[in-house]
Amino acid sequence: MDPRDNVAIVANEGGLAAGTVFDDGLALVDKIPQAHKVALRPIAAGEAVQRYGVTIGYAVADIRAGAWVHERLLRMPEARSLEGLPMATVTPPTMAPLAGHTFEGFRNADGSVGTRNILAITQTVQCVAGVTDFAVKRIKAELLPRYPHVDDVVALEHSYGCGVAIDAPDAVIPIRTLRNISLNPNFGGEVMVVSLGCEKLQPERLLPPGTIALVDERTKEETPLDVVCLQDDAHVGFMSMVESILRQAEVHLARLNARRRETVPASELVVGVQCGGSDAFSGVTANPAVGFCTDLLVRAGATVMFSEVTEVRDGIDQLTSRATTPEVAQAMIREMAWYDAYLDRGRVDRSANTTPGNKKGGLSNIVEKAMGSIVKSGTAPISGVVRPGEKASQRGLLYAATPASDFICGTLQLAAGMNLHVFTTGRGTPYGLAEVPVIKVATRTELARRWHDLMDLNAGRIADGEATIEEMGWELFQLMLDVASGRQKTWAERWKLANALVLFNPAPVT
Repeated sequence: MDPRDNVAIVANEGGLAAGTVFDDGLALVDKIPQAHKVALRPIAAGEAVQRYGVTIGYAVADIRAGAWVHERLLRMPEARSLEGLPMATVTPPTMAPLAGHTFEGFRNADGSVGTRNILAITQTVQCVAGVTDFAVKRIKAELLPRYPHVDDVVALEHSYGCGVAIDAPDAVIPIRTLRNISLNPNFGGEVMVVSLGCEKLQPERLLPPGTIALVDERTKEETPLDVVCLQDDAHVGFMSMVESILRQAEVHLARLNARRRETVPASELVVGVQCGGSDAFSGVTANPAVGFCTDLLVRAGATVMFSEVTEVRDGIDQLTSRATTPEVAQAMIREMAWYDAYLDRGRVDRSANTTPGNKKGGLSNIVEKAMGSIVKSGTAPISGVVRPGEKASQRGLLYAATPASDFICGTLQLAAGMNLHVFTTGRGTPYGLAEVPVIKVATRTELARRWHDLMDLNAGRIADGEATIEEMGWELFQLMLDVASGRQKTWAERWKLANALVLFNPAPVT
């Protein structure tokens, strides 16, 4: 990956046997699985092991040239200090604007654009989830067929709302997350809330007056928030609650059904990029292709968010140096420091991130994983930072500070306003979101072949020598425009695969 590297990974499907000789004369002394590292030269005990031109660990014993370099042979480096970092020191070459690319989207009154036209039903508390789910099933069966221009009906179920320290300082994170998800561009400005009545997260706390502009089109007067409260005296029995939800849903469905797609510039895309079930190919194929596509999107004026604190923490110097201003760099440092303290309270550190599947896929530790993760961000300058649960307020390349958990990261990117999601995987995951299309990119051809009806794009062709990073980046860019336009559905959409929303709640549970 870099001229300074003293290890490389085996690309061959099935790995390579001991005794295999490469064209440069290097002979394997061990059987090495696919995606795992081989020493390119002898590495002495205590010497730095380098991949991506970065020290990913120190050898705990002498390692022979051609030997398998796995996690048991490495001591992980200490985390980079957050002091004395380069602050907005890199001036990237000016990227020419990329004009003329469009998609068919739904324009919203607030100026945002949706890639789907969905009725979302917000819930203030987990207690109402069963009733709402029952009602949504009936809405889909009985009402949705009458409104062919509405793509779906989604219940924004979550595990928050009561039994929590609602006034604790960190409680602002889950509350604003749910608030901003309710206002996601794919929901067309139609806000409908189901409340129990006695919960701590009352509707007016979740969506205070002025949060959304609710105006009656006939009278032009502001209307109250549409709330169905299950504990209201008017509800006599379960079916009364359900019928009330159906009646209110039909009002919103009628308005959404009147909307039509229109041609909008690619600059209206708000893309969240993420990886999960990562392997050592993630930083070789899929993530570099996403990074190239990220640069294309930024050139087109779009918004791209990369995330996952623990999966970029070891490259913090790379990020702060790419910030557009020292203030942006300092904001990234602030988020890293907050998360370091959060992990420390739980008596763990960033090394808790790496999974058994990551290691089976050749990633020895979080440092190596981070180096492959960061390349999703491409080369554009980082122009802003989005705190957990906040909505993105500018275009360009943004760092959205989120945990690395797939479901929590996706939930927070939804809150930030993403209308399209790109998710890379090497080990494989059926991850999806009901609220936004998720394009799945496989890092390996073997995975793309086995999961042929789950993966939307095979970046493994890069390692196979069948495509370049640039070609895959352009292919992904065009696929994104097709998916955003509704011309193509992702496999997750076709199968209706969707993970639950998982709110990040660092505040106490009572």
